[in-house]
Amino acid sequence: MSNLTIAATRRLPNLTEAKMVEFFDARLNSNDIALTDEKIIAACEGAQILVPTVTDKLDANLIRALPDSIKMLANFGAGVDHIDLQAAATRNMVVTNTPGVLTDDTADLAMALLLAVPRRLAEGSRLARTGEWDGWTPTFMVGHRVSGKRLGIIGMGRIGQAVAKRARGFDMEINYHNRRRIDENIESDLGTTYWENLDEMLAQMDLISINCPQTPETYHLLNADRLDLLQSHAVIVNTARGGIMDEAALADRLASGAIAGAGLDVYENEPKIHPKLCELNNVILVPHLGSATHEGRVAMGDKVVTNIMAYRDGRALPDHVHT
Repeated sequence: MSNLTIAATRRLPNLTEAKMVEFFDARLNSNDIALTDEKIIAACEGAQILVPTVTDKLDANLIRALPDSIKMLANFGAGVDHIDLQAAATRNMVVTNTPGVLTDDTADLAMALLLAVPRRLAEGSRLARTGEWDGWTPTFMVGHRVSGKRLGIIGMGRIGQAVAKRARGFDMEINYHNRRRIDENIESDLGTTYWENLDEMLAQMDLISINCPQTPETYHLLNADRLDLLQSHAVIVNTARGGIMDEAALADRLASGAIAGAGLDVYENEPKIHPKLCELNNVILVPHLGSATHEGRVAMGDKVVTNIMAYRDGRALPDHVHT
């Protein structure tokens, strides 16, 4: 398999594309326009590897329609909720991803939102830019400090733990909910408290950070009933996946003041955002920037290339995603 042909669905970092051209017969997307299912199928004709991204919805129908030549889905990204893993396994396609290299970038953004929302930074920036600011007064744009506040982290994997480390630097009280309790030594190092019951944790927190993967079990994990458990001064931040949050329910509660604020980097129907959220001053909306650093994107590309080379050489895949 020395002459592997790969098909990439989106434009990738220059360094990544240069390596792909050097090592493989690479079909690249120079226009960076999202491909339709038909164009993905056409690009895969005669290729062995498809390199998709989060914007490609590889459902069972599309995977069944891919040419028989496709043997591997080398995902450019850590999350694989856009890929029907069972359908890929049925067709004996291996799936890889890019874990680990996005941890710090995503945790940095989560921390930025955890700071920015309580201090009303986006709202203040808009006032300053539009000339609506009339000057300082003792009661103007008063927000909340984060030091001493109770942070509840949903999902204590790599990113959740990285958020916890950063939050400790701001003297927050760290709490978490996870499918399984993490190692007690890690728990001790992070100074965090485990909550087996998510509902009980939510009711006690000042700040919430969502850092779990989206799975069928976590879809709308933060539904209307759970959002109603939050205190009225609570702030919620989501840098994981949009489907974990019921956006309509969140928008209603932000509008009514039942929840104080939110910071969102991901959305249920990207790139569309619930229109009510766009009207609110107490929510910061950013366009899926969690991994958007030069360093992070290049590292993602390096992992894609490494996984493809391992497949070519018949070696164990470093980042094999199992069903």
